[in-house]
Amino acid sequence: MKIAAAAYPLDFLPDFAAFEAKLSAWVADAAGQGADLLVFPEYGAMELASLGGAEVAGDLERALAEVAGWRGAVDAVHLRLAAAHGVHILGASGPVFPQAGGRPVNRATLYGPDGIVGHQDKQMMTRFEREIWFVEAGEGLRVLDTPLGRIGVLICYDSEFPLLARRMAEAGAEILLVPSCTDSVAGFTRVRVGAMARALENQCITVQAPTVGMADWCPAVDENVGRAAVYGPPDRGFPETGILAETGLNVPGWALAEVDLAAVREVRRAGAVLNHLHWDEQAARLARG
Repeated sequence: MKIAAAAYPLDFLPDFAAFEAKLSAWVADAAGQGADLLVFPEYGAMELASLGGAEVAGDLERALAEVAGWRGAVDAVHLRLAAAHGVHILGASGPVFPQAGGRPVNRATLYGPDGIVGHQDKQMMTRFEREIWFVEAGEGLRVLDTPLGRIGVLICYDSEFPLLARRMAEAGAEILLVPSCTDSVAGFTRVRVGAMARALENQCITVQAPTVGMADWCPAVDENVGRAAVYGPPDRGFPETGILAETGLNVPGWALAEVDLAAVREVRRAGAVLNHLHWDEQAARLARG
């Protein structure tokens, strides 16, 4: 299969039709290059806050509600595009209010040609989400079954916690999607290192898709730093660096890579190292200490 990871800029949109046109162009571009699985970033949906006008987009709380209110329309566009192009799309994550009067979660939804495959809520909230924005952790971990393989989603900060990825790997995930939104090189690097480490220790594919560029009209996502990339374990059948494809830093566009899950299974079976197989030995070693 071919995987496409988006380095995605956020735009101030005049209306929903502009969003639909933008997303349609991005999906058509990746699908036209043969992509089967498209990954958009964390909080990419926040550009929809602009539909409420500058005052709404500039207010942290009102922006959440504005974006969440477009959820049904966003689902419909993604479903149309997934069906039209015969692809799977991890849509840009954004706020969803599971309960009336409650706080939002940060949710990413996977769309397939035949409908919504499922969703994943962010598990580990950053200090900004916890202390200022009050976006909460959502439902637990899940692995999504698709014709492309078993897929897990680690939203940004989640990728920096190895036990989350391990739970997904133990449930059969061979691809871990890492949509991200970071406002500095340091933040981007933390997620990048986390994604690469998860590919190493689980001997799997990880896919990082960030927001990039300035969006000073929305304080929640005003600065965005990153590069899109597809990673694998630096072992037999994969590049020595573990990097299958990547964009330039802060350069909008797609990172595309051909991925063969047979290579994942082979490196787990007979790699130069066997991190995936040897994981459980850690507990025994610690017990001896």
